[in-house]
Amino acid sequence: MFRRTFWFTTGVAAGVWATTKVNRKLRQLTPENLAAAAANRALEAGHRLKDRAVGFAVDVRENMARREAELGEALGINADPELPAPRRHPAIENRNHPKYVEGSTYQTHSYNRNEDH
Repeated sequence: MFRRTFWFTTGVAAGVWATTKVNRKLRQLTPENLAAAAANRALEAGHRLKDRAVGFAVDVRENMARREAELGEALGINADPELPAPRRHPAIENRNHPKYVEGSTYQTHSYNRNEDH
């Protein structure tokens, strides 16, 4: 009698355990949970890729600066040359234009496409 009770209890426990496992797995396989899991994995992959890309970009910049310094040294070029001041070019003046103002340094334009018609 004790033996039957033992095996009955063991079977019930195994059934409850299996049912619980199956129900958990079914809940994990619902479309909402699958979509959430896929989104989480995509975010994690994106973060890993971003970290690698940032590290790669830093390495590239460091190597680029080092190589530029080497080339500048080899060619005898100053690394920080003084740039010339920007030049201002006066706009072309059309003294025959009806909107011309004496002493102005810019040309006024009429952007009316139908003006000449």
